[in-house]
Amino acid sequence: MHRTLPSRIASFSPNKLKLGLFGSNCSGGRAATRVPERWSASWEDNLKLARLADAAGMDLMLPIGRWRGYGGETNFEGSSWETVTWACGLLAQTQRLNIFGTVHAPLVHPVYAAKQFVTADHIGRGRFGLNIVCGWNQDEFDMFGVGQRAHDNRYEHGAEWLEVIKAIWENDEDFDFNGEFFQLKKVQANPKPYGATRPLVMNAGSSPAGRAFSAKSCDVLFRPLRSLEAGAQEVRDTIAAARAHGREIGVYGNGYVVCRKTRAEAEEYHRYYAEEMGDWDAVDRLISINQVHSQSYNAEFFKAFRIRFAAGHGGFPMVGDPDDVANTLAQVSAAGFAGMCFSFVNYLDEFPFFRDEVLPRLERLGLRQPARP
Repeated sequence: MHRTLPSRIASFSPNKLKLGLFGSNCSGGRAATRVPERWSASWEDNLKLARLADAAGMDLMLPIGRWRGYGGETNFEGSSWETVTWACGLLAQTQRLNIFGTVHAPLVHPVYAAKQFVTADHIGRGRFGLNIVCGWNQDEFDMFGVGQRAHDNRYEHGAEWLEVIKAIWENDEDFDFNGEFFQLKKVQANPKPYGATRPLVMNAGSSPAGRAFSAKSCDVLFRPLRSLEAGAQEVRDTIAAARAHGREIGVYGNGYVVCRKTRAEAEEYHRYYAEEMGDWDAVDRLISINQVHSQSYNAEFFKAFRIRFAAGHGGFPMVGDPDDVANTLAQVSAAGFAGMCFSFVNYLDEFPFFRDEVLPRLERLGLRQPARP
């Protein structure tokens, strides 16, 4: 028997603006900097961070799928945790926080992946989410002996990969699957996802093909937010594209936060860690790989936003005092974004100040509800 499992998007979070911590599974997080306090990404620090985020009422943690570093003095993101097992460990020791795995679809067979994701979902009692990567960094794919498909064909493969996984989650009886990329016989898998609903599915594709894939197949499109004006139009276009398929979708932005008691202090630290202490060899390697393997950014973007890549992997800057950061997040929400995922230079050092000063301001603005006791 086939039964369509509803997405959890409607029940995911009551907050108008969802907030997530991004990239803590990788050394350096998302800041290519040489400062001594840069993020270690140790398991102990990730677990402490997850518990803090859980207690603070944050909505999610989102990891980066990374297999090799970017070199430079720090070998930026050179030490990282595999994301699904990372998620399992954190889900087992939190209560409400949603935790995603970031998975390269071309590197994992969908029958294996479907059961792996269900295992994580039951560990978290319905709090696991899936972030699909359809292809990007050939250096990493070379480690697996896997070639990249032509750009648009990556998303055709990803759509079929996800179709297989959903079929496994939804079919109670054995079934065959005959597609362009997968030919499978007598497929079965139990148990099914937790609570008769399926995990949220996210994708960060920014090319026309990537956005079309998200609109048709995913619950969340994760966007590289270049500006609020451009982002607002992209949100409208994405929602319209999803509704043309009879679906709803949330659009999330990505960014980084530098929040201090005063704007001057925040701006000075931003200048120090991202400009004076930037790991520029790693930044240039990151940019060169993006230019070759991604259609998310054009050459003008890389030139204009090079400091953003040192400060937060190209993410949207939220720099200033608590009022500044809260107001920027309010503008993100007003532009139509359903959520924002972001990083810090050192998550454990900086998140408590954000929790104590920015989250209450967002509550007063009507964008967040207080954390449950």
